[in-house]
Amino acid sequence: MNLFSQPSFESVRLLLKSSQLQVSDLTPEHMIHFFGLGSEENPEGVVGLELYGAAALLRSLAVVSSRRGAGLGSRLLRHAEGYSRSRGAASIYLLTETAETFFLRHGYSRGRREDAPEPIRRTGEFSEICPASSAFMVKHL
Repeated sequence: MNLFSQPSFESVRLLLKSSQLQVSDLTPEHMIHFFGLGSEENPEGVVGLELYGAAALLRSLAVVSSRRGAGLGSRLLRHAEGYSRSRGAASIYLLTETAETFFLRHGYSRGRREDAPEPIRRTGEFSEICPASSAFMVKHL
């Protein structure tokens, strides 16, 4: 299956919305660190990052419901981790309300929000969008 960079803004928005993920702060500029899996016109999965030197924020990971459980999310996550590492990130952080078990299986651990690096705390996702009940997770690369 084709893995490609910079999927279209609209295809990412549609997939994230269908997965009940937030898109309110998503802009076309974010697509520089987004990747898709499947066809470029209609990706079956997407992952997006925000890079802040040694820290990366995994801001979005979604797979169409008909393809969940087929390994697409794991493949996208591995790619995002490798990409982050190649850009100088030492750790990836994320917030999730629904996928904590998935990330635990991939080596992430639950952390305390107050221990988040300053650049991560300043993101809209961290400070405004994701509720305090979200699991804050980290993986050191």
